[in-house]
Amino acid sequence: MAEAEVGDDVWGDDPTVIELEREVAAMLGKEAAVYVPSGAMGNQICVRSHTRPGDEILIHERAHVVVHEQGGAAVLSGVQTRTLPGAGGVLDLDLLERELRDPADPHHARQSLVCIENSVGEMGGLVHPQEAVERVAEWAHGHDMALHMDGARLWNAAVASGRPPAELAAPADSLSVCFSKGLGAPVGSAVVGNAGFVAVARRNRKLFGGGMRQAGIIAAGALYALRHHVQRLADDHAHARLLAERLATAGRLRIDPERVQTNIVLGTVTDGTPAPDMVAELVSAGVLCASLDAETVRFVTHLDVSRGDVETAIERAGAVLT
Repeated sequence: MAEAEVGDDVWGDDPTVIELEREVAAMLGKEAAVYVPSGAMGNQICVRSHTRPGDEILIHERAHVVVHEQGGAAVLSGVQTRTLPGAGGVLDLDLLERELRDPADPHHARQSLVCIENSVGEMGGLVHPQEAVERVAEWAHGHDMALHMDGARLWNAAVASGRPPAELAAPADSLSVCFSKGLGAPVGSAVVGNAGFVAVARRNRKLFGGGMRQAGIIAAGALYALRHHVQRLADDHAHARLLAERLATAGRLRIDPERVQTNIVLGTVTDGTPAPDMVAELVSAGVLCASLDAETVRFVTHLDVSRGDVETAIERAGAVLT
């Protein structure tokens, strides 16, 4: 990063940023990409680029865009979200069909976008089944809607499923992919799609305050992560599975190891302790984790956590949870 060749990315002449954008677009089988500071900004840029004020987007009720982005779709793009349930974060076609509005009826908002997520963070990093993605894409395109994929953890989904990232990305019109989660880069995500869409997204990046100057310094970290840290995600997945299997019998948490597909482990509190209080106990014992809601504790493995670290965490957490 210290030796990165830089320019001015707002003017489009930072060579390291350009290299990163070309490489991530090629990996995902798309025409172009634009580097953005965060995944949340990437998602919101895509929402704005696909819609106009007054539109409605169809999205799962536990999607990151809904739960973790401060109502950004409404605030930044003037669109409303029609949130839908679905097992494992997957949208059901029958339910989508029931929620379809007649575009010729002036009483209804124009439905212009469907959003999905892969892997599904709120569901413990479950991989979105490719067949389901393809069905939703076909449905959306058949009703003149675009499909956006929040692919912050797409790299995890690719490694876990054994499918190339480009195959997972193919049905989507746009994606936001993250370099700073499992890949471990310090900063950044990318918005990816066809060249015309990315031109609009680049303009909206500037509107949202995401234009950066000598961004090659941080893009170099993202580029290194993209080249060297994708396949090693399998280690994180194995560590998460080990953690889940060894803590599955802990008395105060219920963990199903079969639901651990990537690097996230969710445990349901069984003794009535509020999850934030249990998290405080675990942190005091040296095991960093977080509460997903009032009843769920969330553990995440990553490149800074070795197998030995996982063994230590199992020992310390076990003392708290039994």
